[in-house]
Amino acid sequence: MYAISLGDDAELKPLEPWHAGEFLAHLERGREFIGQYIPFGTTETDLPSARAKLQRYADMRAADTGSLHGLWLEGTLVGGVLFLNFDAATGNCEVGCWLEPAATGRGLVTRAMRVLIDWAVEERGIHRVEWVAASLNQPSLNVARRLGMTRDGVRREAHPYGGVRHDLEVWSVLAPEWRAARARAAHNDH
Repeated sequence: MYAISLGDDAELKPLEPWHAGEFLAHLERGREFIGQYIPFGTTETDLPSARAKLQRYADMRAADTGSLHGLWLEGTLVGGVLFLNFDAATGNCEVGCWLEPAATGRGLVTRAMRVLIDWAVEERGIHRVEWVAASLNQPSLNVARRLGMTRDGVRREAHPYGGVRHDLEVWSVLAPEWRAARARAAHNDH
C-alpha cells in the first residue's frame, strides 16, 4: 500500500502477515547466514510458522511495542529492520536488522535504519535508540558505527547461542546526538 524509497534499487515497506510466502522464501535463501548470531527466522520453516512470526510483530505494532519493516531489493524481499522494546512513554527503543547474503554490502540496512530512527525521534519522541549485537557480528556493529551510535558497553558472555556464549555489545544514539548529526549531514550536502 505504501513504500519508502531507499534509492533506485530498494524500498522499505511494512512487513505484514500477508507477506508470509515471500518472507518464508527469503528465509530459505538466507537462513544460515541470518542465523549466525541471532535466532531470527530459524524456527520459521513453513507457511504457518512464517505467518505466525509476522503476526506476532503485527500484534506488537498494534500494541505500539515493536514492528517489522521489510527491505525489498529490485522487487524481492531480502531482509528487514525492526523495532523491539519500543516504549514511547519512557522514550526508549531498540532497533535491529537482518539480511540475506545477496543483499549485503549495499548500505540497505543503514539507509533503512536512518528512516526508522528519524521517525522514532521526530514523530514519536524517542530519546534513546539502542542497538545490541554480538561482538563477533562485525557487519552489524559497523552499521551502528555508520549511524553515529556510541558503544555503551559489553555484556560479557550474555547470549548463549549456537553452543557459544557470545558477548553482546550495546550501542546507542540519543535524540540530540541524532538531530545534530542529521543537521551536519544536511549542511555538508549544500
